[in-house]
Amino acid sequence: MAGRYDRNPFDEKDEVNPFAEAGAKGKASGQSRFGGGSFFTSNTGSVPPATNSRLSPLPPEPADFYNPTASVDIPLDSAADLKKKERELQAKEAELRKREQDVKRKEEAAARAGIVLEEKNWPPFFPIIHHDIANEIPIHLQKMQYVAFTTFLGLIACLLWNVIAVTTAWIKEGDPKIWFLAIIYFIAGVPGAYVLWYRPLYRAFRTESAMKYGWFFLFYLLHIAFCVFSAVAPPVVFRGKSLTGILPAVDLIGKQVLVGVFYFIGFGLFCLESVLSFWVIQQVYMYFRGSGKAAEMKREAARGAMRAAI
Repeated sequence: MAGRYDRNPFDEKDEVNPFAEAGAKGKASGQSRFGGGSFFTSNTGSVPPATNSRLSPLPPEPADFYNPTASVDIPLDSAADLKKKERELQAKEAELRKREQDVKRKEEAAARAGIVLEEKNWPPFFPIIHHDIANEIPIHLQKMQYVAFTTFLGLIACLLWNVIAVTTAWIKEGDPKIWFLAIIYFIAGVPGAYVLWYRPLYRAFRTESAMKYGWFFLFYLLHIAFCVFSAVAPPVVFRGKSLTGILPAVDLIGKQVLVGVFYFIGFGLFCLESVLSFWVIQQVYMYFRGSGKAAEMKREAARGAMRAAI
């Protein structure tokens, strides 16, 4: 029975009212609302002194506290700077336009004068000449041009192999003169063939110039004659063993088998070059006669002779 009148667990005697207002204002308000008595009183009737539970306000947060990616104001150029840059850009644009017009005017003048600007693009790893059959030569002439180009590359292969074979003969025979002659053939023959007959044929097909055809026929016949002579290599005019023909090959096969084999390979290369060259000149001549370029060439030659006589 002793625990019957224990302390009320809901008694608020020792608790502080967080809603209590300081002073008489809070007390009057409480009496008016709850019939003249305080609602927050204990069983004993005593009222604890009111305390100020209001906390001090927090400092204001920055505007971008919840927006870390807010843009940062960057000062822009002034209107005067923008106008200055615009004037500079306009001046550069006008200068580029003027240069473009000058280049175009020069290209047109060169085209009217018959001058073609050629960009070196062959061989690809070290461009030294201009060569573009697919884009510059008419379709019906491309086959002949490709075969002519093959004969040009074939001549390079023949003269290069000639240097190799003659070098072996020089080592075995001990005659340095034939080696120097083989080097001269290669150094003079490759650029000479390009300038004297391959480039004239290329330009003749591209521009349909009758005089270019005549230049090609003259020097291509010399090219064929040289190939046939080299395939035989008689010991006249040139020193016999400086060319890999059939005669030095037969002479060397009995003394130096390896050197003789090299010379026979050279003989085969010169024979193949001669056959392809015959085909090229035949096809070009047939086209030259059939296209009416022969009559045009005769008229140009007659006009040139008349001008020379006058």
